[in-house]
Amino acid sequence: MSTKEQESKLRRRDQRKMHVRKNLEGTPERPRMTVFKSNRYLYVQVIDDLAGATLASASTLEESLKAVKANLEGGSKLGEEIGKRLKDKKIGTVVFDRNGYKYHGIVKAIADGARKAGIEF
Repeated sequence: MSTKEQESKLRRRDQRKMHVRKNLEGTPERPRMTVFKSNRYLYVQVIDDLAGATLASASTLEESLKAVKANLEGGSKLGEEIGKRLKDKKIGTVVFDRNGYKYHGIVKAIADGARKAGIEF
């Protein structure tokens, strides 16, 4: 992929991201769960936008999740892990922010994993 194509791809994702983010806001009662994926790793953060604080996070870079790969199975496991961490903090509902990615594949697997752990959105 050339540099020009890569810039165009990132610009389109940023436009989708801003289009979605203008309607989402995390509160202490219902924080925002956002997903970021790279080719090697997956990241999930739960954010209270009013306080500007991250309430919980999970990543495939962590020692406990090192064996998890950036694929559908890994996304499901990561979603379940973030769901457990949220349940420990007594957070039951979140707003899902797909961060400009299409809602399918790994992003959907993360959401389904969190639902399986008992998180509602």
